[in-house]
Amino acid sequence: MAKKLSKQPQKIIQMARRQQKRQPSPVVDKPSFEIPQGRYVESVGRRKMATARVRIYEQKDGQFIVNDQLVKDYFVGINNAVKVYTQPFKLTGTLGKFAVTVKVGGSGINAQLGAVVHGLSRVLIKYDESFRLLLKEEGLLTRDSRMKETRKPGRGGKARRKRQSPKR
Repeated sequence: MAKKLSKQPQKIIQMARRQQKRQPSPVVDKPSFEIPQGRYVESVGRRKMATARVRIYEQKDGQFIVNDQLVKDYFVGINNAVKVYTQPFKLTGTLGKFAVTVKVGGSGINAQLGAVVHGLSRVLIKYDESFRLLLKEEGLLTRDSRMKETRKPGRGGKARRKRQSPKR
């Protein structure tokens, strides 16, 4: 005859699990940067389904903040990201002259980077109209309008899938 296990160990395990659920989440440290205050120039950049709201503040050696993170931490997985998002500043000779804040959402991380660069280029033109020719020659003012093709009804959930023809 098999030995019957007591329910005592099971109750102890259940109580331990309940206590783990009740414990408060760890306190997240505040970011080590300050969000700039004062006057700013704002513009919107887009790529695919990503939209970036870019603000620049006139502050020497200001920080570049994207979605409440430093830009190097936000775009950490992309090769040459630093070169891409500093390109508008290098072309116009304004590198290190501004503090930048960006709110970006939608699409993937690469499209978000493209939206940030588009927004930076547009906001620099709002700041100084003479930058237009420099940025236009590099193609930074052109919105990349390529998007995912929308699905069609009756196609089995895919955009280009054909309808199934009956066998008989």
